[in-house]
Amino acid sequence: MLKPDAPPGKTPGSHPQDDDALIRTPGGGLPRLLAIMQRLRDPETGCPWDIEQDFASIAPCTIEEAYEVADAIEREDWQDLKGELGDLLLQVVFHARIGEERGLFDFHVIADAIAEKMVARHPHVFGNESRNKTAEQQTRDWEAVKAAERAARAERGVLDGVAKNLPALTRAEKLQKRAARVGFDWNEPKAVLEKLAEEAAELVEARESHSPEQMEEEMGDLLFVMANLARHMKVDPEQALRRSNEKFERRFREIENKLEASGKSVKTATLDEMDAIWNEVRARDKKT
Repeated sequence: MLKPDAPPGKTPGSHPQDDDALIRTPGGGLPRLLAIMQRLRDPETGCPWDIEQDFASIAPCTIEEAYEVADAIEREDWQDLKGELGDLLLQVVFHARIGEERGLFDFHVIADAIAEKMVARHPHVFGNESRNKTAEQQTRDWEAVKAAERAARAERGVLDGVAKNLPALTRAEKLQKRAARVGFDWNEPKAVLEKLAEEAAELVEARESHSPEQMEEEMGDLLFVMANLARHMKVDPEQALRRSNEKFERRFREIENKLEASGKSVKTATLDEMDAIWNEVRARDKKT
């Protein structure tokens, strides 16, 4: 339900002069953005593409914008980050407008909800609890508060509430962390390495069987154990794979550049020629 004091939606096709002025006023901030989105979604005078969208259709855009924010941070491009954060904010405003049109919620309700959550999760800042805690104790307190929130949502299972649309490696790590809280975990990385060898052998067997379904299953098991090994070694698997992707991309571009300098291309070069350049770049990287 919308809050009684939330701004009511405008009648389709009606655009008061003050709204027009706000939309065209630089420095209008969030109210201007909300007014722009309302106009874009107007069934009579809005943008046909924006009008057609719903929660599901723009969800992939929301995910993509979040990744572009992370990419700008990774590159330390702060000017680009400003723009990417704006793009991500637009996604929130878009979802909020659809919610308001359906009578579910609006931007003000969303903002109030996260504000309440932040106050509740930080009793050592906004309440009477002492701030004199270690980071480890604050993490345990945070998890306890989140567990209470899950219980209030009737999430009884240990694994309930882990979003299904997370990147697979990230979700694997989160599922494993949840299971580890109740003691379902290996005691040391060595045991995980032994399991990794076992899963690799099973993948070889699946390959020999020529069963696509079995190969997919065993490959998934192997990746799942890799995520678990990363967790035990305190390595972020998504970050590790991103860095490997970047390394591969950089090295392959060097292959392209060196071949081009010699009058060749990756389309005409042999595998041996490309391997030779790859090994040269790899050896140079290990020295630096």
